[in-house]
Amino acid sequence: MLIRRYRKGEESALFDVYYSAIHLVACRDYTPQQIEAWAPRDLDASLWERRIRGINPFVAELDGTVVAYADVQASGYIDHFFVSGAHPRRGLGTMLMKRILEEAARLGLRELTSDVSRTAQGFFERFGFGVVEQRNPVLRGITIPNALMRLELQNAR
Repeated sequence: MLIRRYRKGEESALFDVYYSAIHLVACRDYTPQQIEAWAPRDLDASLWERRIRGINPFVAELDGTVVAYADVQASGYIDHFFVSGAHPRRGLGTMLMKRILEEAARLGLRELTSDVSRTAQGFFERFGFGVVEQRNPVLRGITIPNALMRLELQNAR
């Protein structure tokens, strides 16, 4: 597996990862209405492209196929962290999180934060993140509960 920076033109592949992660995995913890509001198939492609270009994620590639991606912003915020629903439990998330932690150290960040789905909270906890606050954001008129999670970093500059 290769972890590298996103390349312009991969937005559609990243959308497929996002969509499958939500529709095939997060569906265990959310209702069909929540899943559809969170990840509709007809999401505006130009908005998606701008979002992906803005977050500039790391991409996990397996046999030439994009199978996961995650970002960390200069503020320490992890906006997206998704593993394809077709490739669960293969260590892809772990490898991506390790890359995010390396990048955080390189940037000298003091903490990482993320709004984490119910589905991913246990995964983030395994890396030392703790729940700061349970939240109930509304997306497309539907409440999709998540948690603000934080990890204090030891080796910040």
